[in-house]
Amino acid sequence: MASAASDIEGLRAVGLREKFGAYFELTKPRIAFLLVLTSAAGFYMGSRGGFDVVTFAIAMVAICLLAFGVATLNQYAERAIDPKMERTAKRPLPTGRVTRYEALIFGLLQCVIAEVGLFFLVNPLTAYLGLAVIVGYNLVYTPLKTRTSASTAIGAIPGALPPLMGWTAATGNITLLAWALFLIQFLWQFPHFFAIAWLYREQYKRAGIVMLPVVEPSGRITMRQIVLFTIMLVPVSFAPFFFAHSGFIFLAAAIILGVWILYASVKCAVEKTDKAARKLLLVTVIYLPLLFLLMVIDKR
Repeated sequence: MASAASDIEGLRAVGLREKFGAYFELTKPRIAFLLVLTSAAGFYMGSRGGFDVVTFAIAMVAICLLAFGVATLNQYAERAIDPKMERTAKRPLPTGRVTRYEALIFGLLQCVIAEVGLFFLVNPLTAYLGLAVIVGYNLVYTPLKTRTSASTAIGAIPGALPPLMGWTAATGNITLLAWALFLIQFLWQFPHFFAIAWLYREQYKRAGIVMLPVVEPSGRITMRQIVLFTIMLVPVSFAPFFFAHSGFIFLAAAIILGVWILYASVKCAVEKTDKAARKLLLVTVIYLPLLFLLMVIDKR
């Protein structure tokens, strides 16, 4: 009897761990980590007269919860699409580890807590930007993914707001440099997401997601846009130096990183292979956090 009871408790424990694991997976933690990192950099860059540790901690927790909630609601909205793609078929909703109602409540709860925290404990401006992320990503970008390839550009707007939110959390206002941080993350998303879209173009096609490589299978326009947006990204990335918020070490590093990502973009455009696209994806994943980290390290 004792052995049987122990086995039952063991099964319950495993089930509970799996459930928690499924909820954690819903939050897309790796993406949330990147967004919080750029938000933290925005907060630090905006903190000119002193660093408010309490406000920083509250803002980062709230922005993290916001990222978690938006990711969860995105999977709720795409629960009928995800099973059609290999890269998303094992997510919690398609596999039945979480029900759609659980995902909806979990996502909404996180977004509400995040927004309340930002509004009352940080400042209303940051909360409004957070609301723009929720609306822009879940109610505009996500439904448009099956309707137009322009959804990538539209989705890049809420996707670029985290560093701006970090800045406003520290300052309560928006300056030219704050917009520059927004623009860096906005432009970065194009080589990043077009590399993903190229790699998974067949899966997107089967799922009915209208990414540019699906609409234009030759890849000519996709690759042109990868290079074009990277060319725009490189000089914009120097903004912290020219606005006197970061020094020459940052400038030198930004130039090296810029050459690196531009080379990977051009190589991808010329070769049009999955191997080159995968290399570009890796470069973009390293580029953005490293750029923001360096501007923080060399802050003036």
